[in-house]
Order: sequence, then C-alpha cells, then structure tokens
Amino acid sequence: MRQSNGAVITMGPSSKSGLTTVLRIDFPDREKIGRGKMQLLEHIRATGSISAAGRAMDMSYRRAWLLVSAMNAMFSQPVVDSQRGGKQGGGAVVTEFGEELLSRFRTMEKKIQTAVASDIAWLDANRGPSTSSTPKTDINEDPTRRS
Repeated sequence: MRQSNGAVITMGPSSKSGLTTVLRIDFPDREKIGRGKMQLLEHIRATGSISAAGRAMDMSYRRAWLLVSAMNAMFSQPVVDSQRGGKQGGGAVVTEFGEELLSRFRTMEKKIQTAVASDIAWLDANRGPSTSSTPKTDINEDPTRRS
C-alpha cells in the first residue's frame, strides 16, 4: 500500500498462514529504507563489522558497504561509523543516531502490525485455496492445443 508521503507499508509475518506486511519508506530522491537495511544495522551492531554483517546476510562486502554508504548519505547524521583495516583491523559501529533509527523503525513496524491485524485476519479468512497445490500452467500455453 503506497501512501501519499511515499511510504510503502508491508511488514513481517502477520498471521499464522504466512500473510505478510512489510514496512518500506521511499524517500523523494529514490532512496529507500526497509527491513533489509535494518537487518544489516542489527548485524553490524552484533559483529562490529560491515564485512561480517554482509556475510551473515549472504551478501558481498561491497554490497553491504554500498548499503551503509547509502544510509549514511540519506540522513544529516551518520548511521554507521567505520574504520579502515590495518594492524588493528577495521571495524564498524552503529552510531547513536543509527540506534535511534533502528529503534524507531522497529516501533513503526509494530504499530503497523497492530493497526492492520484485523484486516490481515479478514484477508486470511477469505483467501482462496492455496495455489501451491495447484499445478502451474504456462500463461503462454494454448489450452486447446494437445501435445
């Protein structure tokens, strides 16, 4: 669901049946912040390393570094401080601002899940049969053609 402010509201698992909502906020300059970047921050906090955080998420160091760089550029304060490697090795720390960003994002997720819980339950109760048990068909296949 896209709101007038550019936010896309989708969240993690919301029901026992697997329906999900995910929060993603789109900035006017086409930058986005969502659960992937928040997970990356959590991994950086836990490991003290952009490289280790990237590995924990099955992504390259370069990809993780680019995401951190994008987050740092999105805000007036840095989200992550990092040091280059050397004799002591490199390292990264989620800044106080980054911790606040992470906390506020997780709070927004909880608020949205609470706000839409009854609607998700209604959707869940009114879903059709699962498509996972239905054989997949090629949309380009001619149903009248026999092979």
